[in-house]
Amino acid sequence: MSRIDYSVWDHIEVSDDEDDTHPNIDTPSLFRWRHQARVERMEEFQKKGEELNKGLSECRRKLADTQKKIKELTISTSEDAKAELSKVQAEEKKLKKEERDWERKVGDYQREEKKMPWNVDTLSKDGFSKSIVNVKPETEETEEEKEQKHKTFVEKYEKEIKHFGMLRRWDDSQKYLSDHPHLVCEETANYLVIMCIDLEVEEKHALMEQVAHQTIVMQFILELAKSLKVDPRGCFRQFFAKIKTADQQYQEAFNDELESFKERVRGRAKIRIEKAMKEYEEEERQKRLGPGGLDPVDVYESLPPEMQKCFDEKDIQMLQEVISKMDPTEAKAHMKRCIDSGLWVPNAKGDDGEEKGDEKDDEPTYEEIQHEKEEAKKE
Repeated sequence: MSRIDYSVWDHIEVSDDEDDTHPNIDTPSLFRWRHQARVERMEEFQKKGEELNKGLSECRRKLADTQKKIKELTISTSEDAKAELSKVQAEEKKLKKEERDWERKVGDYQREEKKMPWNVDTLSKDGFSKSIVNVKPETEETEEEKEQKHKTFVEKYEKEIKHFGMLRRWDDSQKYLSDHPHLVCEETANYLVIMCIDLEVEEKHALMEQVAHQTIVMQFILELAKSLKVDPRGCFRQFFAKIKTADQQYQEAFNDELESFKERVRGRAKIRIEKAMKEYEEEERQKRLGPGGLDPVDVYESLPPEMQKCFDEKDIQMLQEVISKMDPTEAKAHMKRCIDSGLWVPNAKGDDGEEKGDEKDDEPTYEEIQHEKEEAKKE
């Protein structure tokens, strides 16, 4: 194993109060002046870097616009476009030269920055203490790739993710992630979100709120990593350091996001429950559909009150009388819908167990009832 290179520690600027001063000099004041001067130099140097990067970005923006315009003019065949094209191409050449100049200046600045000694101000910054993990260049994943990646990760680490979701103390969470750094990723956050919704659907509200807390912990770590442009595994300690120091503004932001997230979870759970109820009701409705695909409840409610009463009392004689008084076309339509919904079953078995009639495809019951009514009159 290669040894750690400690030579970097040789390049550290001494503290303001390390060297001796003349006894007649006001030492505390001298230290303050030195520190203030160094801070001002650092701020000035940082401002210079910001201006260089801003200049480079602006130059590249102009160059991109110019190149886009060249493409548009190249397509055109008009004389004016050809004349304009030569001007724009000259502008492109000029901007490319400016871009190289800006890149050189930025490169010089970065090399100068690396040579600057560390001091008490730079050593105390978060950037010095953070663990750096090489970040692979981001490539756009397809939805199928994301889904498969999530599925594979969950199958492998589901037990560990659930354990993290149940933790309560900051120190316990930090230690667990230190022991399981692979959990610091989008897949864990996504699984915890789903876990929260499942728990709320199951009406395990207290447990949902606990897992919601851990979900926001993971999301805050991921957001911190994005802002620092580092791998999340390299900065989760900074999150815990900041949240445990009781930074009021940071804590308030965390609590606000947590409450907002819990409300979203409750909303999603409600939608899922309502959807499940609708699916269940539809399944039950499909089960009771009649042979013609109609819902007997819907058909019953569409019948005239006097026909509903016949079915309520299961009185065939009453039904015959009601139908005989109705318009034949209307009566036939109602009876056909009754058959299609299963409210009325033609050729139903009688008391002796034999079917009335020999064919299953007899004319709708309306005709049967009319025939029975006529026979009754003859008698």
